[in-house]
Amino acid sequence: MVKILYKPLGLLFGILGGLIAGALFKRLWALLGHEGDAPKATDEDRTWKEVLAAAALQGALFALVKAAVNRGGAAGTRRLTGTWPD
Repeated sequence: MVKILYKPLGLLFGILGGLIAGALFKRLWALLGHEGDAPKATDEDRTWKEVLAAAALQGALFALVKAAVNRGGAAGTRRLTGTWPD
């Protein structure tokens, strides 16, 4: 029963995590001294180093936030229901 109830919440947690990670990445990119948006892989005027560094940072940050949000959601579910969602 908890699994069924947790699925829609998990989707909401995922959306929330994506929004949080995106905002954190933009802020971190600016704090690292980069002007404007992070480069896209197809930005012709950006170097390989800059494109790959941005992708690695963004990927790591998204994975970290996703894990934190999902773990927090599961822990909250356990506190409310006494059962850990799978």
